[in-house]
Amino acid sequence: MQKVRKAIIPAAGLGTRVLPASKSVPKEMLNIVDKPAIQYIVEEAAAAGIEDILIITNRGKGVMEDHFDHSFELEAQLEGNPSKAKLLEDVKACSNIANIYFVRQKETKGLAHALLCGKSFVGNEPFAVLYGDDVIVSKDPVTAQLCRCYEKYGKSVVGVNEVPEELIKLYCTLGVEPIEGDERAMKCNKIIEKPKPDEILSLYAILGRNVLTPDIFDKIEEGLKTNDTDHELYLTDIFSDMGAKGELMAYDFDGKRFDMGNKLGIMKANCEVALDHPEIGDGFKEYLKELVKTF
Repeated sequence: MQKVRKAIIPAAGLGTRVLPASKSVPKEMLNIVDKPAIQYIVEEAAAAGIEDILIITNRGKGVMEDHFDHSFELEAQLEGNPSKAKLLEDVKACSNIANIYFVRQKETKGLAHALLCGKSFVGNEPFAVLYGDDVIVSKDPVTAQLCRCYEKYGKSVVGVNEVPEELIKLYCTLGVEPIEGDERAMKCNKIIEKPKPDEILSLYAILGRNVLTPDIFDKIEEGLKTNDTDHELYLTDIFSDMGAKGELMAYDFDGKRFDMGNKLGIMKANCEVALDHPEIGDGFKEYLKELVKTF
């Protein structure tokens, strides 16, 4: 089984749900305490053994490239101050996480089209997909969990969790079949995007992580050719066809997901990461205890 060495991070969305913050700052660059959201995602991929990462962007997001590049002037200034040694280490680390590449999605045509922009980057290898909106905090990187599932079953894998019934209409619903002896991996036979109440197959929804085989690109290209509507081609429709053919697994991953394209998700991420932060965790906890007394 070929090892997963590459990852694509689609980060070309406009961030309309978090305007006006995302008017001049890409939503992927909004901070969670002291690091931008995109860095958490890149670090997860690297921790899973990913060596090469392609980030799909669009115009106005060049600041992401700057973030993962060296900043020689800043580094030189920090090097002259012994008290800033830890800051210097953190700044240098941004440019050494993995081999990071960028390509622009010149037309906003959805997730499937964004992945197609990475076809030449992937070549004939399996690859991970980490959605740019989703930061997932876990001791065992979720990407690593999905890679192990792929290596075990040899099929594309979508990362899933159960969501509350009242929210499933905002996501997709999966028809799944448990596998005896595996408490987290399931066969996935059908997917319905944004289901109506009578279409709900289960409360499992795809949440931000996939490991895919390279034949997905042929499926996307064929789907774009036959898609004669004005609507975008949904990646979940392609996944559903794969499931019907027995080509798709679902993995109930262990991790806490934060939707960084959502204002409440951003606040939850900052609060929970801050509470566990080695520098400010204790102080922030005491602040919250006193703050809630006033409401």
